[in-house]
Amino acid sequence: MWFWSKRLFSLAFGFGLGFILPWMVYLGQVIDARFDLSAPDIPSRIYARPLLLQAGELSLEQLNKELELLSYLSDPKAAVPGSFSRVGDRILVHTRAFNFADGKQPSRRVLLRFQGSQLSAVKDADSSGDIANWRLDPVRIATLFADGENAAERLPTPIEQMPNLLVAGLQAVEDRNFKSHLGVDPLGLLRAVWANLRKGSVHQGGSTLTQQLVKNTLLSRAQTVERKLKEMGLALLLERRYDKKTILEAYLNRVVLGQSGNQPIQGFPAAAQFYFGRNVDELKAQDIALLVGMLKATSTYDPRRKPDNALRRRTLVLRQFLDTGLIDQASFELAKATPLNVIAKPVATRERYPAFVDLVRAQIARSYDAKALTSQSLSVLTTLDAQAQERAEAALVSSLNAVDASGALQGALVLTENDTGEIVAMVGGRDPRASNFNNALDAKRPVGSLLKPFVYLLALSDPGKYALGSTISDAPLDVRLPGNQRWRPQNYDRQSHGNVLLIEALAKSYNLAAARVGLDVGVDRIANLIRTLGVEVPEPVPPAIILGALDLSPMQVAQLYQALASGGRVLPLVSVRAVLDRSGKALNRFPRSSISPPNSEAIKLVNLALNETTRTGTAQSLVNQVKIDAAGKTGTSNDKRDSWYAGYTGKHLGVVWMGRGDNASTNLSGASGALRAWTSLFKTLPSTPLHITFAEQTRWVAVDNSTDCTQFRFLPVLGSDPPNLNNCMSMLSAP
Repeated sequence: MWFWSKRLFSLAFGFGLGFILPWMVYLGQVIDARFDLSAPDIPSRIYARPLLLQAGELSLEQLNKELELLSYLSDPKAAVPGSFSRVGDRILVHTRAFNFADGKQPSRRVLLRFQGSQLSAVKDADSSGDIANWRLDPVRIATLFADGENAAERLPTPIEQMPNLLVAGLQAVEDRNFKSHLGVDPLGLLRAVWANLRKGSVHQGGSTLTQQLVKNTLLSRAQTVERKLKEMGLALLLERRYDKKTILEAYLNRVVLGQSGNQPIQGFPAAAQFYFGRNVDELKAQDIALLVGMLKATSTYDPRRKPDNALRRRTLVLRQFLDTGLIDQASFELAKATPLNVIAKPVATRERYPAFVDLVRAQIARSYDAKALTSQSLSVLTTLDAQAQERAEAALVSSLNAVDASGALQGALVLTENDTGEIVAMVGGRDPRASNFNNALDAKRPVGSLLKPFVYLLALSDPGKYALGSTISDAPLDVRLPGNQRWRPQNYDRQSHGNVLLIEALAKSYNLAAARVGLDVGVDRIANLIRTLGVEVPEPVPPAIILGALDLSPMQVAQLYQALASGGRVLPLVSVRAVLDRSGKALNRFPRSSISPPNSEAIKLVNLALNETTRTGTAQSLVNQVKIDAAGKTGTSNDKRDSWYAGYTGKHLGVVWMGRGDNASTNLSGASGALRAWTSLFKTLPSTPLHITFAEQTRWVAVDNSTDCTQFRFLPVLGSDPPNLNNCMSMLSAP
């Protein structure tokens, strides 16, 4: 009998080894192939420019909007980073820490004092000392993923940087024996089975955190015995290979806590941004309880779609926090009574402003390949002003809707700062969030009269021949071209206007006068000037380029007009300030060199003429709507296919285009279409008035295009009187 018992035991033991050992080897291979707890590839993130907290330079409206964009939480004590409180004319802001190109700026409590609507003082809330050059953390505008549209949004974070309540609370709710079990908790499993039998349904799971990690990373969601056995086996192996801290950190960073379209929200740090717009270390007890509670069923307890369910589940988790001593009774009551405070619309994790992000990608492509951008956790600090971007989108979309209800009309807008060449906003189309085609960069269309200022710039650069007060003929013109062809330009109104002053010809956009001046200065010189300003012109160059026979994108037009808006300081337009590595070290600051500028005094003359455009010329409709001085030029292509406006104040340059994708007529001129969107933007955009200061040696003379000088006006002249200028000064000084 003993002999046969021994034989049966040996056979059973051998059979077990023969089955279990290969199975465990197989599971080990699964872990080796699919499970890597080394530092994961982390996508790079793109940030807008930060808001500078500087007295005299910031309005209350700007601060409120920025706090909203950054999802700062109203808190009477502003106790944690990412919060603020307001008492009368004082706002206490607890700023977040952030790595900037010039070093890390720590978290700080900053007291802001306002007089009326303007910031008057910036103080340290704890020492009452004055603070200079302090910034809010910048708005994140995009994340560069490597694995397509279905990539998970994740923000891998060390466990040391997560709240203690989150780490302890997760274990209290999901796995109280986590620190002692070996990956599978037999007692917990028995308790779950007993509870489910009593309820008559599946009420408790019994899976450990290690098993849940396995389920989320290595296995399918199939509810089968085979999958459950694999889950348990893999959990046991994981516990043998890794310590508890590593497993818990992996769980906190990998568990799925929601969905944004096809994109999973993976890990508590990413969920904190998705649901609250804040960093994980800024979460309060009620926020942590909500996220931990969602682990049971993210769709059932989604706080946006099912807030009542979410509140009930949150209260249950808070009760467990209380029962396990993680929070006291007062904290429980306060947290229980607090609203969900989930942001209504999650911040776009992929691309908040896709047109601008297209430009960022293009401008850094020569320095960083796609692999680096999607795996090395770089921080790309850009020039975008998030508030200006929001205003630009609203202005373009509302204007397009106002002039075209069919939806066929498209548009684009580029906004820059004059003196730096930094792009502060870019809208790529009627749907600013669409990324299928970027009109701001890729829609190259005839620019119409937008090139005329550069024709006149060349003319005015020769003060011995031309001045703003020079008399120009606007009579019909017939030009013989090679190949026995002829060029017969016409004015927009099909009329000629006789002799006109040069400033009037530009302000009112007379084609015939511009054609005469352009032929005189030479089309090759016009093309070379455009190239000097950073825009390519193909050969051969036709005379019609004088009147805008050149296809350009809104971005290229902005590059041209930057020379005028800056008063002659010509810089390439840029979207990136710096790129930092994952430790915050600046890798690249993108230095720029100036392009050789045109004649700056002649540019001032052109600016004066384009200021006249907004007063008496083709853009005069904006003079009663935009309350600060500006300059600009309308443009309309043949058959009204394209509507353009390029205009600038003392601080900002804005270029707007409207047109149809099928190149059909829009029935809009530059004034009735694009100018409308520009005006809508600059009505509310904080900017400064255009200010033109001429050199001391500049003479101001009374000029008229008639010999009797009955309608003279004073205009600047850079040199001696050119031959076609009717100087009325002698007549005015006569007794």
